[in-house]
Amino acid sequence: MVKKEEILKEADFIIKENATIRRASLLFRRSKSSIYQDLKITLKKLDLAKWNQVEKIFLKHQKEKHIKGGETTKKKYKSLKRV
Repeated sequence: MVKKEEILKEADFIIKENATIRRASLLFRRSKSSIYQDLKITLKKLDLAKWNQVEKIFLKHQKEKHIKGGETTKKKYKSLKRV
């Protein structure tokens, strides 16, 4: 079980850096699913205000995900055409 302080550190990092779950999981050396569960379920019980901030960031990233994926695919195929 992760300590409350660790969950609050994860939340603070995501809020301060506008970070993704992937970036937080690399920094805290925990799986993405563990970070996600901590921040979606446990944080809501610990600190509702921080949970609301984290939730807004998660929703923003969710909306941007398809755009970033499309840009990456476009770059990939441009580099393949040059070969």
